[in-house]
Amino acid sequence: MPPGSRLTGPGYRARVRIREGDLDDLPAIMAMLDGAVAWLDASGRTGQWGSEPFSDQPGRVEGIAEKIREGTAWIAEVDGTPAGAMTLAPAPPHYVQPAAEPERYVTLLVTSRSYAGLGVGSALLAHAREETRRAGVGLLRVDCYAGSEGRLVDYYRRNGFEPTEPFTVGEWPGQVLAQRVRTSSE
Repeated sequence: MPPGSRLTGPGYRARVRIREGDLDDLPAIMAMLDGAVAWLDASGRTGQWGSEPFSDQPGRVEGIAEKIREGTAWIAEVDGTPAGAMTLAPAPPHYVQPAAEPERYVTLLVTSRSYAGLGVGSALLAHAREETRRAGVGLLRVDCYAGSEGRLVDYYRRNGFEPTEPFTVGEWPGQVLAQRVRTSSE
């Protein structure tokens, strides 16, 4: 799909297939991240990820590649085209305190701007819940940028998460959110 084009009108939800990511997906993931940075920059919202494309930052590229190698990357496809990506880990990033119980942690969620608003991110979060349940783990957490009037916090709330603890990294305001997942043993 050409960048900027839409599949259909408001309320449309894309048919999403989710598969495990591999290193061949790295260019597509970086393109999604670069597109998100460009969109945020054009919207005057550089507080979340700045204005420099992720693909121009070797540390960020290597970080995503490492998550793929660890087997924690998931790709959402629409009609065979990568439309979103997520990484799911057994522990939070270094700047968030681990939970007092086993958990799964969404460490990255991004949707191609061509598929924004079509339910791709929500499908990936539903997959994270299912993977958490399959692992017999009852807690799924995520963190996000808490600036820009809390738009991302609201997004995660709409997807069943509840804010737990706020945090800052330097001057970057963040919010941890959690969701209980019913395990197969319950």
